[in-house]
Amino acid sequence: MPSNDARTLLHTAVPTAAVGAVATVVSGVVAGGKGAIGAVVGTLVVVLFMGIGLVVLQRTAKKLPQLFQAMGLMLYVAQLLLLFTFLALLKDTELFDFKAFAFTLLATTVVWVAAQARAYMKAKIMYVEPEKSGSKS
Repeated sequence: MPSNDARTLLHTAVPTAAVGAVATVVSGVVAGGKGAIGAVVGTLVVVLFMGIGLVVLQRTAKKLPQLFQAMGLMLYVAQLLLLFTFLALLKDTELFDFKAFAFTLLATTVVWVAAQARAYMKAKIMYVEPEKSGSKS
């Protein structure tokens, strides 16, 4: 993974994990052990879904740059639909507290998207490929 991609992943995953840790503590205090488990599961789901999406988006940008924007929009819609489906499937679960899971899912998703936008704004990514030295026109 190129350094820009790794840096972007790091700058998005760390704040998301931090919010997930805070949500786990708060959920553990408010809803007990099941609340903490729900918050951990919610954080892991967001980090996995969004992390995989970021890797797919970066690979698309490298191979098919003309599809980057369309792929990004389609990917975000697909991720949100997948998260919604995940919520719908687990709404009656007894394994963990669903409210803690849902609120953590929402909070970590918002933090991931905001951190990713900030990482892209701060990144110094060239949008024009410089010519290699010694190449002729």
